[in-house]
Amino acid sequence: MELTTFNALAEPSRFRIVNLLQKGPLTVGEIAERLDIRQPQASKHLKVLLDAGLVEVRADANRRNYMLRLEPFQELDRWLDNYRSIWNERFDNLDDYLEKLQSDMKKRE
Repeated sequence: MELTTFNALAEPSRFRIVNLLQKGPLTVGEIAERLDIRQPQASKHLKVLLDAGLVEVRADANRRNYMLRLEPFQELDRWLDNYRSIWNERFDNLDDYLEKLQSDMKKRE
């Protein structure tokens, strides 16, 4: 997993753009309007996402539609999968511990 992906997604506006693009392609103007930012700001963020390989752009007549690329997010999911078993085990241990505490408290009452 490349650090570039995390750096690109770490900025809140870019993360919000990715969330918007999950619903389908949008133009710079549509993104700017929905995020209530100026078009130059939206373009700047889209350039970072484009350079990181997270989005692609397709020309449709005089419109440029930005859309998510699936591959980087699939790679991110595979990378996170390595940690899911660790997290699940720790959450299970926490759940067991909390149940034990509740049981001990009921016994004291």
